[in-house]
Amino acid sequence: MPVLRSPGPVSDTAVGAGADAPEVRADCSRCFGLCCVALPFARSADFAVDKPAGTPCGNLRPDSRCGIHDRLRDRGFTGCTVFDCFGAGQQVSQVTFGGRDWRGDLGVAGPMFAVFPVMRQLHELLRYLGDALARPEAAPVHAELQVAAGELSALTRADADTLTGLDVPPLRRTVSDLLLRASELVRAGSRGRELRGADLFGARLRGAALGGASLRGALLVAADLSGADLRRADVIGADLRDADLSGADLTGCLFLTQAQLDGARGDSATVLPDGFTRPAHWADADGSRASRAASDRSRPRGGRDRSGGRGQRGSRRAS
Repeated sequence: MPVLRSPGPVSDTAVGAGADAPEVRADCSRCFGLCCVALPFARSADFAVDKPAGTPCGNLRPDSRCGIHDRLRDRGFTGCTVFDCFGAGQQVSQVTFGGRDWRGDLGVAGPMFAVFPVMRQLHELLRYLGDALARPEAAPVHAELQVAAGELSALTRADADTLTGLDVPPLRRTVSDLLLRASELVRAGSRGRELRGADLFGARLRGAALGGASLRGALLVAADLSGADLRRADVIGADLRDADLSGADLTGCLFLTQAQLDGARGDSATVLPDGFTRPAHWADADGSRASRAASDRSRPRGGRDRSGGRGQRGSRRAS
């Protein structure tokens, strides 16, 4: 079944052809600071100030860079360090609006800010579809995944009116069903515990055998997962804020994102899947702060809650 009727022909090569494809990685150098303007901040442990949607953050510089990028955690903007637009920022800035900056074209500002959260959801889904397409075990559904990715890719190139008029929830449900089928195929040989949507806030799961488990949308805030076996676990939408992943093995985790890791705690003994960066705030195995090589990706600058604003980190809607 098609995801939905796209506004144009389906691309032969989908944006979601790889979980780490450039199209679904944030490139702040090609964005006009949209996450720092379009989305609201709610003053909390994640954000030091309140900021309404459509108002530039006080730390946003005229060149669209963050003035406190290297001090965000120290200045009370932890939420900014764990937000990922999945490449939606540069897509809206450079493709949807053809490189027009909201600063110099006030007529563009409102539509651009309205399109950004929609585009972010489309790119997030493309990121997950890319992950599924990269799994050989999911080959039986690759054709359907590719069709869905192609239609989503076409939508990301639609005009602003089409994008703001999208009914996104049904689209997410359709893609979620495909991702679930892919997940079941990948985990078939190591099917673990069924913990989808489980409330595991602060749970003591040290050394837990969670290989192949379904943790889709699970609440794992401040959970102790140190030393846990999370190989091939499905963690799509799992809330890992402040979860302790020290020494845990995340090899082959399905639908894991860098933002989830950035919101968690870990150390140099944590085993990460290929393509992920060890967060700078993680500790060495002896408890000291870990060093990290410079990331090859531009770091996103904002955070978003589940309702489309900023505050809570992570998203559970794809679960």
